[in-house]
Amino acid sequence: MHVQLLVTHTDSCLPNIKRELDDAGINYCVDYIEENPELVASHNIRHSPNILINGSLIFRDRPSKGELRTFFLG
Repeated sequence: MHVQLLVTHTDSCLPNIKRELDDAGINYCVDYIEENPELVASHNIRHSPNILINGSLIFRDRPSKGELRTFFLG
């Protein structure tokens, strides 16, 4: 599973999301909206944060810790 955080350089939520994914044992990469205009266009992204999984946009906003755990750990 390829988990991609697509955020702005100034997104204040990033440290919390990273910590929650780390705590759940989920591997991820961080990519920045400013450096990936093709992803912004293809997913109609208008804000940050966003989480893509295997290239599909799954979360358009900051998910709660419970939402992340439910999605990834069942």
